[in-house]
Amino acid sequence: MPARGIVDYATYRPYRRLDLTEIASVAGGGGGRGTRPVASYDEDTTTMAVAAARRCSLDGVGSLWFSTTTPAYVDKTNATAIHAALRLDPAAPAFDANGSVRSSVGALRAALAGARSLVVASDLRTGLPGSPDEAAGSDGAAAFVVGEGEDEGEGDGGVIAEVVGWGSATAEFLDRWRTPGDPASRVWEERFGEGRYVAAGRAAWDDALKATGLAADDIARAAVVGSHTRACTQFERSVFAEPAIPGSAKTEGFAGAAAPGLALARLLDAAAPGETLALVVLADGADVLVLRTTDAHRPRPVEEPVGAPLAYGTYLRWRGLLTTEPPRRPEPARPSASAAGRNADWKFGFVGSQDDAGTVHLPPAPLDAEARPMADATGTVVTFTVDRLAYSPSPPVVFAVVDFDGGGRLPVELTDVDPADVAVGTRVEMTFRKLFTADGIHNYFWKARPIR
Repeated sequence: MPARGIVDYATYRPYRRLDLTEIASVAGGGGGRGTRPVASYDEDTTTMAVAAARRCSLDGVGSLWFSTTTPAYVDKTNATAIHAALRLDPAAPAFDANGSVRSSVGALRAALAGARSLVVASDLRTGLPGSPDEAAGSDGAAAFVVGEGEDEGEGDGGVIAEVVGWGSATAEFLDRWRTPGDPASRVWEERFGEGRYVAAGRAAWDDALKATGLAADDIARAAVVGSHTRACTQFERSVFAEPAIPGSAKTEGFAGAAAPGLALARLLDAAAPGETLALVVLADGADVLVLRTTDAHRPRPVEEPVGAPLAYGTYLRWRGLLTTEPPRRPEPARPSASAAGRNADWKFGFVGSQDDAGTVHLPPAPLDAEARPMADATGTVVTFTVDRLAYSPSPPVVFAVVDFDGGGRLPVELTDVDPADVAVGTRVEMTFRKLFTADGIHNYFWKARPIR
């Protein structure tokens, strides 16, 4: 019988890192030790979702589910932009499952019950300056290809972790909330939420063990994730003889809707074939997912995040928490919906063209018969300029002319780079980003960033 479970997975963490020791000197309190990942000014939950999903093998994906608590749009599906950037089959539907941390667990559970699907969760976490949420938050994304597949071995589309069972407990209580438009969440008294979450977690845990016929000792690795740190700690103490392997909520900050996926990816990174894993998510109740890795799974080395420091003042400006003078240049006009629709393959998929002589054209030439996908192409900077006059949410702008391996040349904006570090000969790769936002319309396109 074909196994059902996780076929492939990947995560994405932004390049920039905020030093938490800088917070107290500006905000008068808060902060802490260490760093937290911070999405750049040209990143949002949509672009980070694309970055995570591009690292997965997407062959055979028949649907896309996207979850976040901070969508780029409401009254519009965000998953369609991800769908276009990944160049999925137009017949594959794309759905949003947004609004709460638990939404990402629900999307994963729904997708696991159907045909092969891509589930992506992405989030930006912002707290008021000096607040615990600011220091404990994190930005990132996680992607999972799920569905049925024969256990054919690593790299052949086989299931690497099959679902053993679920346990759930739903409870309505007011612990954390944020109304649309608010920059940060508000939280009720901690002891109230702690008691409700631990009770829900125990009920879901017992339900999962009963459904799978397992005992707690059969679980080789586990992660407990939730925005209520005390509740997660107390649940671990009440269930495990030894503390559970830390998930992303402890090691990399709490990443909202992306936190369950990041924690599950961390479990899979360390797991050996044949191990039973448990993911516990405390959010508006509790959910427990029990998986068992197959012979197709191989442990992956845990990569330490590599990034550049970000000044606290710049972080506040990027998040809209510090109002500064805008560039003294006219703001860009809003993007044309009709023009974007006519050029979707180029704008979202970064698809050029190739003529009969083998010359690659970027953007695509109208008379070329052959499409040339370029999102995975790498290239070399042949010249560049640092423009301190052009309009940008975070000046200066670094423009470069890039010669791509295998043909094609394009002037393109660089990102995730300091101007002093750019040089002729720098090797770059493409990344899906946001150029600007005008009249509420996000202008998505591709930028280049150094290969690190």
